[in-house]
Amino acid sequence: MPASELPQRIDHDAPVFVISVAAQLAGMHPQTLRTYDRMGLVSPRRAAGRGRRYSARNIAQLRLIQRLSQDEGVNLEGIRRILAMQDEIEELRARVSDLGELLALARSAPPGVRVFTADPSGGVHLGGMARRRPAPRAITSR
Repeated sequence: MPASELPQRIDHDAPVFVISVAAQLAGMHPQTLRTYDRMGLVSPRRAAGRGRRYSARNIAQLRLIQRLSQDEGVNLEGIRRILAMQDEIEELRARVSDLGELLALARSAPPGVRVFTADPSGGVHLGGMARRRPAPRAITSR
């Protein structure tokens, strides 16, 4: 395959490695990977035949788990917490980036244009033109 036909961007979340290859790349025994999957430390995707398929990101997580466990002496519950905090940090960084883009839009928008709105659950959405609200009506008794 010529280099021009290779993907220009590699998807680190693509499930491409079978468990034996993933174990070799991570320097672990396949049974260790199965245990970590059962514990929820690393969750590979499943192929049609239910076989585990690991991504490059999963391999990096396995290497991190091994380093934390063997070199740093962190137990598996501590590792679970570290991984959960890393996931939360990634989500928060993405949210900050999205909100930064929305703020830049708001600052560059002409007066009278609603750039974004917030829903009751705190989600932020891009909006369109500002809508004029109808004038309040008097409440009448019957």
